[in-house]
Amino acid sequence: MPLILGTNSIKDTGYNIDNSCRFNAADSAYLTRTFGSAGNRQKWTFSTWCKRAKFGAQQTLFGSSADGSNYHLFYWGSDETLTHNFSGTTTSASGLFRDPSAWYHVVCAVDTTQGTAANRVRLYVNGAEVGSGSYPDEDAEMILNNNVRCDVGSSGAHFTSHMLGGYLAETVFIDGTQYAASDFGEFSEDSPTIWMPKDVSGLTFGTNGFWFDYKASGTLGNDANGGTDWTATNLAAADQATDVPTNNFCTLNPLEAVTATTTYAEGNTQGTTSNAARATFAVSNGKWYWEHKFVNKEAMGGVMAYNGFLPNAYTINALIQGSNPELVLNGTEQSSWSGDGTPDAMVDNDILNVALDCDNNRIAFGVNGAYLNATDGSGEWSGTTLNYYSISDGYDYAPAFRTGSGTNRVSHMNFGGCPGFAISSGNADANGYGNFEYAVPSGFFSLCSKNLAQYG
Repeated sequence: MPLILGTNSIKDTGYNIDNSCRFNAADSAYLTRTFGSAGNRQKWTFSTWCKRAKFGAQQTLFGSSADGSNYHLFYWGSDETLTHNFSGTTTSASGLFRDPSAWYHVVCAVDTTQGTAANRVRLYVNGAEVGSGSYPDEDAEMILNNNVRCDVGSSGAHFTSHMLGGYLAETVFIDGTQYAASDFGEFSEDSPTIWMPKDVSGLTFGTNGFWFDYKASGTLGNDANGGTDWTATNLAAADQATDVPTNNFCTLNPLEAVTATTTYAEGNTQGTTSNAARATFAVSNGKWYWEHKFVNKEAMGGVMAYNGFLPNAYTINALIQGSNPELVLNGTEQSSWSGDGTPDAMVDNDILNVALDCDNNRIAFGVNGAYLNATDGSGEWSGTTLNYYSISDGYDYAPAFRTGSGTNRVSHMNFGGCPGFAISSGNADANGYGNFEYAVPSGFFSLCSKNLAQYG
């Protein structure tokens, strides 16, 4: 499978996608519209970039459903396949798609007038054609693109449980043309295994065609092609993200849960656990910043090293928040804070600031924008200078959180691409990336692929 720019690569491109939209399955978030008239029900193309956040359940990218016998769906299956389903006639992509750190470009291109059955539904992932299975009859008229309810992120009126969990970017529907993946993306000239997005503004959209670029936070269903805007259901301005295929951001990793009690939400920026969880990006050089809101003060945040699998073989550097804050360094709970004074106790909903300096093997912590005052030994979170603690060399460190002595501790993360909690101020790093509640320390950057290309 070809790689995706910004996910598995650090190469830049001339065309950048600015925004995506976060769909939280538990919120039943989707975009919907009932077309005023039928379009071409034999020829159409749907294209979108998708970063998955939920697994193990069917989740619809695009579809309509009148009842249990009349439906038309394009979805991630519960077995992590990609499938086009026209009232039971299914065409599926070969392979499983279960990487929570990757942006996938998926295309479903339909033309039932084709004499060759395999050409009637063509599926593409990252530029490669991957579909096989059964196909609609020649000249069949499909349910989709009729004057019935159509949804992005949901299956329509009948199948109400197939909600998408993840991010969508550059979502396009073409009415009347069966386009190829190469009309929406292209391979890099320098790295021919890397798939990159192209400007779609020159395509012929047809009667019911639309283009969601998600640039208007107050109208996430805005049709950038100039057509009728779609209704955003259970989507808010906070669901607009800068986590995009051309600048991929770190999130929590739902595939690395230690126990089944770890649950994730809001595009893998929120986690509830009785043990531990790590993020999708691990770094061994560079200087990195993120924020961690402790909805429950007994949670614990910092970094874990990729030197083994949880929970028995790991290295952790973290701050335990509670009535008696403690520090764990390199797997060992510290008996003191090295003369800095025991930090003031935290309260629920405090925000931990984490500054990881892999170049010098050290880490600093702050709370609500103030760092531990090491000059007077008071233990107060009032300093403006970072107070560092040494961590072991030779590891790839990933953001992580654990619990203290309790269970079901809730943590909301902000890696900059789409915060897991409300932001009232808004601060970017020196390169202009990220959206943080507090100022990013000088020389530190958000964990995203463009910064990794420069500093990672």
